[in-house]
Amino acid sequence: MDLLLLQALTGEAAKYIAAGIAIGLGVIGPGVGIGILGSGAMNAIGRNPEAAGAITTNMILAIAFAEALGIYALIVAVILLFVV
Repeated sequence: MDLLLLQALTGEAAKYIAAGIAIGLGVIGPGVGIGILGSGAMNAIGRNPEAAGAITTNMILAIAFAEALGIYALIVAVILLFVV
């Protein structure tokens, strides 16, 4: 009986660990990408202030695409927690 309880707890723990790893690794890429993107946009605006509107629009669009990858990682983590 104790072995069965230990296996059940281990399975639950594995779900939480897997979800944590999925979201942790899944948001590293978008986080770094958004940081690099913001830095590049600020450099571009500093060099050409007249183009700030176009640069900002393109930056926000690219940030939205990068953020979507982080949201996909969140969805995978939630699926690991509640479905598996």
